[in-house]
Amino acid sequence: MRKEDTDMTVVSKAKLKPGVVTGKEYQTLVQACKEGGYTLPAVNVVGTNSINAVLEAARKNNSDVIIQLSNGGAEFYAGKGFPDSFQAKVLGAVSAAKHVHLMAQHYGVCVVMHTDHANKKLIPWVEALLNHSEQYFRETGRPLFSSHMLDLSEEPLEENLSECARILKRAAAMDISIEIELGITGGEEDGVGSDDDALDNPSLYTQPQDVLQAYELLSPLGHFSVAASFGNVHGVYAPGNVKLRPEILKNSQDLVQATHKTGPKPLNLVFHGGSGSEQSKIEEAMSYGVFKMNIDTDLQFAFAHEIGEYVKKNPKAFQYQIDPETQTPYKKIYDPRKWLRAGEEGMINRLDEAFRVLQSVGKSLAQ
Repeated sequence: MRKEDTDMTVVSKAKLKPGVVTGKEYQTLVQACKEGGYTLPAVNVVGTNSINAVLEAARKNNSDVIIQLSNGGAEFYAGKGFPDSFQAKVLGAVSAAKHVHLMAQHYGVCVVMHTDHANKKLIPWVEALLNHSEQYFRETGRPLFSSHMLDLSEEPLEENLSECARILKRAAAMDISIEIELGITGGEEDGVGSDDDALDNPSLYTQPQDVLQAYELLSPLGHFSVAASFGNVHGVYAPGNVKLRPEILKNSQDLVQATHKTGPKPLNLVFHGGSGSEQSKIEEAMSYGVFKMNIDTDLQFAFAHEIGEYVKKNPKAFQYQIDPETQTPYKKIYDPRKWLRAGEEGMINRLDEAFRVLQSVGKSLAQ
């Protein structure tokens, strides 16, 4: 067993201060998940409503959580009318991270602040966020983000890993982790991928030997996690169309452990495309060291569904300010705080289920 494996076994039992966790705190949280056999939901957010709903749900369930932004979510956070699309992606993510840093400690849970799905053309986005973290690090001694994802799975393996190594060296200097993807996640999310990838694509299944190669290159440089594809697909498809093979995760863990004589589950594994997955497959993946599962599609629907139900119950309030027949004012009904809150409650209810399925209820490390 490597020294860092031994060290993490000790520190994973510690309690953490509530708020955004980075560096050793983040590693402590990851190790606690793996040792405790539970997984944290990773929720894509697009504004303060979704962020606050995630924080409320985490507090309600006494669970830690992962909040993440795609480039599109970050751009939306800055405002679709922002004059510079690239700067909107950067500043939206920075603004969201600062909001979470401020609020999470008061909600009393630990939060991993993460960015999601940066393919090759979006590497400059990640590098710009590292620039902001460097400034924040100089001011506070902490980075803005816990981790960043580099989704270079469409590139040749050597290019994928070399670029991940380059970014990890810079990130590790600020105690930032990275998440890499080996093999592709099918389906489409935020303009990345295609529904044509959803079925029977060999690239949906990562080879354990590739995971070993990544481990050998990246582990000396810093902390990282692996989104190894085992049939994962973004979105929700008809039963039987998604063929998950979690044993790929076990085989990858076993190969690294046997080759390098590490402790059990040396890899920090991520489950992408989690919406709509069978619970038995989720539980099997969790048993192999998955500490993070992305949930986006189901939560988008939960938010939208509750707003739709609210509108159906109050149709006139969304057509008239004052009822044309009774002269009743509808201001208290069409107030955005009413229907946006309904959307938040929809997210919270769906997250209650996610925390339960992922077995993280009551397991927050925050003290």
